[in-house]
Amino acid sequence: MTDGPMRVVVNDEEQYSIWWPDREPPRGWTATGFEGSRQECLDHIAAVWTDMRPLSVRNRAL
Repeated sequence: MTDGPMRVVVNDEEQYSIWWPDREPPRGWTATGFEGSRQECLDHIAAVWTDMRPLSVRNRAL
């Protein structure tokens, strides 16, 4: 992994990951607008991704 800037991406199942800011996210993933160091991105994901279940699983539980 790199020590350079990264960005947070999310998919349709509301699962989060980090990606390089100079590359397009993979198909099915969208940039959230948050960028920072790798650790800042991981900290951001930890704060916002509080339910690790995919969206489709969470919706079935309703």
